[in-house]
Amino acid sequence: MTISTSSFQLIAALVRRETAMVYDSGKEYLVEARLTPLATAAGCPDVDAYIARISTDLAERRKALDALTINETSWFRDQTPYQAFTETMLPRLIETRAATRRLRIWSAACSSGQEAYSIAMLLDQHLPPGWTADILATDVSTAMLERVRAGRYSQVEMNRGLPATTLVKYFTRAGTEWEVSPELRRMVRVQHLNLADAYAFTAIGTYDVVLLRNVLIYFDQATKYDILRRMRPHVAPDGYLLLGSSETTLDMPADVAGLWSREQLGRVQAHRPVAAVPVASPTPIGA
Repeated sequence: MTISTSSFQLIAALVRRETAMVYDSGKEYLVEARLTPLATAAGCPDVDAYIARISTDLAERRKALDALTINETSWFRDQTPYQAFTETMLPRLIETRAATRRLRIWSAACSSGQEAYSIAMLLDQHLPPGWTADILATDVSTAMLERVRAGRYSQVEMNRGLPATTLVKYFTRAGTEWEVSPELRRMVRVQHLNLADAYAFTAIGTYDVVLLRNVLIYFDQATKYDILRRMRPHVAPDGYLLLGSSETTLDMPADVAGLWSREQLGRVQAHRPVAAVPVASPTPIGA
């Protein structure tokens, strides 16, 4: 199957409108690769016909959007953020949260859940007895959220970054797949959320650590700035925001960059909320 220019422009516009993710010219091969199986399953002769169909078929449109959201992930991806979490962030938070003995962590753009469950494993290993953890996993893809809920992964997925000893400790065989332990699943709750939706964060709450890793790179500049502006109130005053290794606030407008300070934790740069500067009351005339 070969996608036409007009069909590519139509689907790229739909994805941008619905998710704010950008498919620039040159990504035709990726759209074609992801939609071809759906087109075949739907009985369409080619991808062009399938794209024409989703203009009126809402169920197929949802499937197409799920397929075109970027779902690249692995266990303990990039390693160093998890090392910084275990060695620096977690000890600090355990000290400052001693009164409540509870941690709240948000895995934004969680994909199929490896990030959220990787954090859950570390918490299981390092949290003191009597502590609880709430991990919120959000994504724009409903199909990915169902995978997080199920907590089941193929052998190929298990081979991507998961040590054998960890697999044996936290997973059991479920047919041809591996299923995460009930203890870890109880730590993780899922919620549908489109980061680009201006009202998406309204009832999201505040978190000690927010992982917003390797997702901003798929948005246009204005959307990146808006997400980081809206994210600020949802990171605890002494909390941490972790971006991907190629993502930073340094090149952003002053009103966005000024919301965050940067702290080097080993090989990882964490973003910390900057406290609001109180505006001084004007001095009365004649005082």
